Amino acid sequence: MDDRRPDPDALIAAAEAETRGRLKIFLGAAPGVGKTWEMLNEARQRRAEGRDVLVGVVETHGRAGTQSELGDLPLLPRKRIEYRGQSLEEFDLETALTRRPDLILIDELAHTNAPGSRHAKRWEDVETLLDLGIHVWATLNVQHLESLNDTVARITGVRVTETLPDRVLEMADELELVDLPPAELQARLREGRIYRPDVATRALDGFFREGNLAALREIALRRVAEHVDGDVRDYMRRQGISGPWPARDRILALIGAEGTAPAVIREAKRLADALHAPWIALHVERGTDPMALVAPLELAAQLGAEIDVRAGPDLVAVVIEAATRHNATQIVIGRARPSPLRRITGRTLAAALLRQAPDLALHIVPVTDARPRPIALERPPWIAWGAAAALVAALTATGAALQQAVPMGSMGMVYLAGVVAAGSLAGLWIALFTAALGFLAWDFFFLPPLYRLTIGSVDDLVALLVFAVVAVLSGTLASRVRAAARSGQVRIESLRRIAQFSRRLGEPTTEAEMMAEIARQGAGILGRAVVLALDGEDLRLRAAEPPADTLDEASWAAARWCAAQHEPAGRGTATLPSAAWRFLPMRTVRGQWGVLGARAVPDRPLDTTTVQTLSALADQAGTALERVRLANDAAQSAAMADTQKLRTALLNSLSHDLRTPLTGIRGAAETLQMEGLDPAQRRDLLVSIQEDTGRMTRFLANIMDLTRLESGAIQPRFAAVALPELIDAAVARVPGLDTVAIDIAPDLPPVRADAALLEQVLVNVLDNAHRYAPLGSLVRISARIGARISGGRVTIGVADEGVGIPAADLPHVFDSFYRARRGDRVAPGTGLGLAIARGLMTAMGGTIEAISPRPDAPRDGSPGTLIQIGIDREGGAA
Repeated sequence: MDDRRPDPDALIAAAEAETRGRLKIFLGAAPGVGKTWEMLNEARQRRAEGRDVLVGVVETHGRAGTQSELGDLPLLPRKRIEYRGQSLEEFDLETALTRRPDLILIDELAHTNAPGSRHAKRWEDVETLLDLGIHVWATLNVQHLESLNDTVARITGVRVTETLPDRVLEMADELELVDLPPAELQARLREGRIYRPDVATRALDGFFREGNLAALREIALRRVAEHVDGDVRDYMRRQGISGPWPARDRILALIGAEGTAPAVIREAKRLADALHAPWIALHVERGTDPMALVAPLELAAQLGAEIDVRAGPDLVAVVIEAATRHNATQIVIGRARPSPLRRITGRTLAAALLRQAPDLALHIVPVTDARPRPIALERPPWIAWGAAAALVAALTATGAALQQAVPMGSMGMVYLAGVVAAGSLAGLWIALFTAALGFLAWDFFFLPPLYRLTIGSVDDLVALLVFAVVAVLSGTLASRVRAAARSGQVRIESLRRIAQFSRRLGEPTTEAEMMAEIARQGAGILGRAVVLALDGEDLRLRAAEPPADTLDEASWAAARWCAAQHEPAGRGTATLPSAAWRFLPMRTVRGQWGVLGARAVPDRPLDTTTVQTLSALADQAGTALERVRLANDAAQSAAMADTQKLRTALLNSLSHDLRTPLTGIRGAAETLQMEGLDPAQRRDLLVSIQEDTGRMTRFLANIMDLTRLESGAIQPRFAAVALPELIDAAVARVPGLDTVAIDIAPDLPPVRADAALLEQVLVNVLDNAHRYAPLGSLVRISARIGARISGGRVTIGVADEGVGIPAADLPHVFDSFYRARRGDRVAPGTGLGLAIARGLMTAMGGTIEAISPRPDAPRDGSPGTLIQIGIDREGGAA
């Protein structure tokens, strides 16, 4: 493979970034350095080049220079939010999304939005803009970064309340430092160009002291340097450049199971602090005992190292590959006591690194009490020793039984096979023990003189020496293969667990179910687990496995520290290690959600692999919880949209279907008060009032029926219903329906239904047919068995001779408040009749459907509409 090929992960990240808007942050060390002025100045240049620039929100703070720099830039009006009797102005995200400029300017990225805004923080508004492909320029002071909150408070004595996660700075595609020397910034403050004179005097004695500004300036410079360094590494990975590029120092500390590990870690930390450089603790798995690495890797993590665990047979190649990937410039290793052969041949780790990586600086930490332990030498149980002795005895007995057929010199190969088997199954100690026993048994039982530990010839001496060397090498290699297989099995198990997390955490649909599943997965790793959720600033126990698990006071303290500092705490960490539980933060894209706690049962050690698996679970748990929360928010938003849609339709219907009859009633009543009306006119006006009153009554009855249907209050009372009488009653209830043709099969059986509800269904369907059919046209009603609907059901059809229903409207004719359009007009009515009919039929276990054009429509006539109702006959089944 080509070592210079681009990193696939870097290419994927670059491709994903192409679909998002680009974020540029103007970063300053303190207020007043000119971030907003610089942003506006560059924005005016971009607008002059023809780009669509919009000022989303800019805080001028009354500074004349900033106000003048706005110039002719288009400004987005702010949204007013009423809160506790005050009218607050905020960035109008919805209007900005509708406007969709190419570039939008957002001032004061850490600002907290007023209650009632879509997001709690302004940087979340920016994230939404970026997701939709809108480029954003924003301003930020370095003291607003969450990780620097305690540091800034110690330096300045002021606790910054408005903060944002550090990942917001990491999201920036471009970072521009707007810098100003402390003396010049103080001069601007005295001149009143930043604050009012009375405020400026207090600021000069407090936050704006020269030492404070110098310290904040250094922090800002480092943050920008770190961001640029990350850009350099991303570029190298995308271009396949092996490096290292010494643009910035980066330390790589090689951590092994030898006694040099603590000294190497401390030396690497001192070197990193002296160079102000990041550092990585690298461990290469080569059959080492995982428990021997828990303490060194925990120490490295506590001192701020990035942990990298790799595997490979060639230690030097793995170290160089890791240094290249991390763009490390210096390597720190420990100097143990290599064997004399390695010293003579120059095969020590230091010599190999000097030969193969001449571009890297090498630091060797001397440790006098270190002992090399290249492979795991765990003491096997006594049964393994006994099994090895039994194996040698079995091989000896077999050789003695086949003494006439097997040459004596061949027994060495037989014993050698036993050594390889012992090393593969039980490790190096057992392999060496088997080799020693095989050596003695071969000499004693098979090499002359027999039954004496003596060597009778030079050939026997050479054979025994070769056997001893080959047995030791074979046993060592077999033991290493066994250790590598165990390490591989551990990694496979870890990957299997991670895949299981993804699968199992993708199933729950509510937060309660998700937290219970997280607790179960955590208990599967260590035995006991709890999930603590942030409730404001405090934690609440939301799930536990076993369910009755509780925490003592020390564990609660560790959990609260973990939630506050976003770092692991408790057992095995540097913070409150006496606590019985280990706690890890569960982070989401919007911040920290809560804490995952785990406690080991006696037979489950807290080794490195277990800690890494727990960390993977905590990361996936935060993502899964965010997914559930977003899904619930989306469902609530959809429900609110549906409710708003229904409310709007209801209000529109009320405004039309109540106002029209009320207007008619009012007009008729006012006319009746006039003198000189003849009896015929009075009679017509009274009939008009009666019709409008009936129309209002039907409308309100429909509203009540719809409400009862949606609340489940309608419970059908089933009985045998004869359709001829019911159809006649329904026809009589529809006013104005004069031209009707009824076709009922003579052998039609009764149906199983609620007579009142089925009659109401027919009334609604007939009223709909009458309203949409031309004046004087025929409405046909049919009832028979097995038409279109199989299974012995009775089918009732209502067909009209109207213009029909467009294909696009057919799926919606039974929706509430839906009315099909005819040209530019909408037929009068509330749009509830067919919706209520469908609800009533569903309650009775029946069906209803609309067909247009109707099947028997003439080719040269109107297409018409057929409404078919299917219902079970009495004594039958659908």
